[in-house]
Amino acid sequence: MPLSRKVARFNERVTNHLTRPFVPYLPGFGLVVHTGRTSGRVYRTPVNVFGRDGRLVLALTYGRQAEWVKNVLAAGGCELVNRGRRHRLVDPEIVHDDDLTPVPPAVRPILRRLGVTDFLLIRDLTAER
Repeated sequence: MPLSRKVARFNERVTNHLTRPFVPYLPGFGLVVHTGRTSGRVYRTPVNVFGRDGRLVLALTYGRQAEWVKNVLAAGGCELVNRGRRHRLVDPEIVHDDDLTPVPPAVRPILRRLGVTDFLLIRDLTAER
């Protein structure tokens, strides 16, 4: 089971505000820029991001029901700031994998401990140019 809603709320109110300024520059992390489905508000959500087979993999640490995931799926994409660069992402697809094969082997024990088995695979239009 992914991280609880209680942890998600704490991270949303505290941790994300503290980490948001430097997350876009750290390896393995990125900032998803997405628009709320009903509010139209722009959100910036820190995520774990990895490259695999020409696509990006975002670990769904709060599960597939997280609001940012629903927003990205509804919009058919989002932007990602990763290592100081902006990427246009399209064609999101949720993948369930108990073996955690979409992510690097070094990260698997951490995600396994957190109960993460769902991932968002998404195409990077910026990389295709």
